[in-house]
Amino acid sequence: MPDLSVIPVNSLLRHIQPLQAELTTAATDVIRSGYYVLGPGVNGFESAFADYCGATHCIGVANGTDALELALKAVGVGPGDSVAVVANAAMYGTSAVLACGAQPVYVDVEAAGSTLCPQQLVATLQAYTPKAVIVTHLYGRLAAVETLVRLCREHDVAVVEDCAQAHGARRNGNAAGSFGDIAAFSFYPTKNLGALGDGGAITTSNPALAQRARQLRQYGWSAKYTNALDGGRNSRLDEIQARMLHLMLPRLDGWNARRREIANRYSSAIDHPDIVVPATAGEEYVGHLYVVHSTRRGELRTHLETRGIQTDVHYPVPDHLQPCHAGAYAHVRLPVTELQATTALTLPCFPELDNTEVQRVIDACNQF
Repeated sequence: MPDLSVIPVNSLLRHIQPLQAELTTAATDVIRSGYYVLGPGVNGFESAFADYCGATHCIGVANGTDALELALKAVGVGPGDSVAVVANAAMYGTSAVLACGAQPVYVDVEAAGSTLCPQQLVATLQAYTPKAVIVTHLYGRLAAVETLVRLCREHDVAVVEDCAQAHGARRNGNAAGSFGDIAAFSFYPTKNLGALGDGGAITTSNPALAQRARQLRQYGWSAKYTNALDGGRNSRLDEIQARMLHLMLPRLDGWNARRREIANRYSSAIDHPDIVVPATAGEEYVGHLYVVHSTRRGELRTHLETRGIQTDVHYPVPDHLQPCHAGAYAHVRLPVTELQATTALTLPCFPELDNTEVQRVIDACNQF
C-alpha cells in the first residue's frame, strides 16, 4: 500500500517539540523574574539579533507589520508621501504604507525570483518622487538589494528592507537587515525564526533612525509620559517571546541550511513540463517558502492532495486588486505579479521534513 500519511506544508509542532523543555524553563524564568515588557530578556535578544544581522541596533516590537510601519515612520514617511512597494506579498507592505497615511506606488517583480525588479524601479523613481522604497525579500530569497539600494541612493530615496521571510539570508557576507537604511522583521511562529506568538523587530546601523524607532514603539516618548514624536504607538516585544527567540537564534543557521537543502533537492529533482521550479541557490536563499509555478495549478494541487501532500498559495490576490481598495488601483498593470498570482503553488518545506517525505513530494510532482 502507498504511504498516504499527510505531509504538511509546515509543522510547528514538529519544530517546537524538541525545544519544549528549554522553552518551558525560559518561560518559567520570566514568570519568576518580575520583568514582563522591555526587560533584560528583550535587551539581550536585541543585542544578539543586531549582531546576527550585522546591524548596530535592533528594536523589538509587537509584530512584523508594526515593524514595517514604524520603520517607514522612522525614515520620515507620513501623510501625502508615496512609497514604492511590490504587490505580491499579501498586503503587509501596503498595510504599513497606508497606516502611515502615505500612498503605495506599485512596482512589478522579476519573474525568476518574484522580487522587486530593478528596471521597473528605475521607471518608478523617474516618474514619481517616493519618500521610500520597501525592498521585500520574498519566500526567503534576497532581492537584488545591492542594485536597488544604489538606485535609491542616486535619487535620495530611503530603503526599508522587508525581511519578514528572510532571517539569515546572506550575500557576500552581508545579511538581510543590513543592506538598506532600516529593516523590518516578523517573528510570527511560521517564520524561519518564529516566536510562540507575535513579535517583530527593526534593525538599522543609523543611530538617529534607531532612536526614532525606539521612541515610536512606545508612544513617541522622549521621556516617560512625554510624547515628542507624532505617529507613535504601543508596540513592544514581550519579555517572554524575546527570551524564547534568543534561545532559538543559535539554531537558525542550521534550520536555514536544512530548508535550503530540501529546496535545492526539489529544484534538482522535480522534472515536469507543467511545473516551473525556482533555481537552486546558496546562502542568499533560506527556504522560507518553496514556491513553484504551474498554469495547471488547480489540477496540480488536487493531484498532490490525493497523494497526501498539502499545498498552499502564496499569494492569490495582488495588493492592488484586493477588494478593500474598491477598485482604486484598477488602472495599475503589473503583468508578472498578476500572472504569478494565478500560477504560484507552495510545496512542503520546513526543517523537520524527512528525506522520505521529500522524495514523496518529488515523485508526486513528477507523476502529475
